[in-house]
Amino acid sequence: MKNNILITLLIFTLLLGCKSQQIENDYSALSLKTTNIPIREYAIQSVLWQQNAAEYRALAYQTFNLAQMQLNHIMANKIDSKKPLAIVTDIDEAILDNSPYNGKQIELDENFNSLRWTEWVKKEQAKAIPGALTFFKYAKSKGVEVFYISNRSENQKKETVQNLQIMGFPFADDAHVLLKDTINTKEPRRSQVKQTHQIVLLLGDNLSDFSEVFDGHCTLERNASVDSLKAVFGNKFIVLPNPIYGDWETNGILEGKQNWTNFQKDSIRHQKLKSY
Repeated sequence: MKNNILITLLIFTLLLGCKSQQIENDYSALSLKTTNIPIREYAIQSVLWQQNAAEYRALAYQTFNLAQMQLNHIMANKIDSKKPLAIVTDIDEAILDNSPYNGKQIELDENFNSLRWTEWVKKEQAKAIPGALTFFKYAKSKGVEVFYISNRSENQKKETVQNLQIMGFPFADDAHVLLKDTINTKEPRRSQVKQTHQIVLLLGDNLSDFSEVFDGHCTLERNASVDSLKAVFGNKFIVLPNPIYGDWETNGILEGKQNWTNFQKDSIRHQKLKSY
């Protein structure tokens, strides 16, 4: 009975606010008793959806069809620019499908692991997202350059460029692939492109692929920013679906904390569900 009361009190504490240090202290002992909970069990449905659902493929084609329509509109209106036109795109889950890596996480029941991720990147086996290759080849045919801005590590540039080249993506070279050095935000790299080009479209699966206004914010703040910029989505900002991972989870659901235990993460996910 005492144990049941203790667990109830601990869960109630979590509901009051998941940002406090006290929660970590309260849950540390309890989490030791729940090590049998599969770490990645919650992600199975998302990975299965991306790998198997025809609806995912349809959404991907729809996204790139919209991007092409917007590009045609831009070209037809003959933007008066002294700079060459450019499209900026993210790489992972925007044009390359890394779901096999997520499948390996589930298979081995492990969280993100930089060594395992590097192992996957070095294979250079990520396939193109449906519709991506056709669209970017079309952009090149219209004289529009493509810049690939990704938070893959700079020391993975060789493998990243080669993977893009294997898939046939245009402008897959050192000058057009801009990876992360030490700064997570992509704004400095977008600004670098703006110095020489006019960016007419941005594509990505994560809101930080579009603007620094979304960097590092919680769910309420991110939703408010989306609402304030609603006219831009589908016009200049083109979003692809990614239910597996992203800032929506790390900065939103998990409040930006990196050191939650697996039990705490599971509890937070459940308490943030909406029901009736």
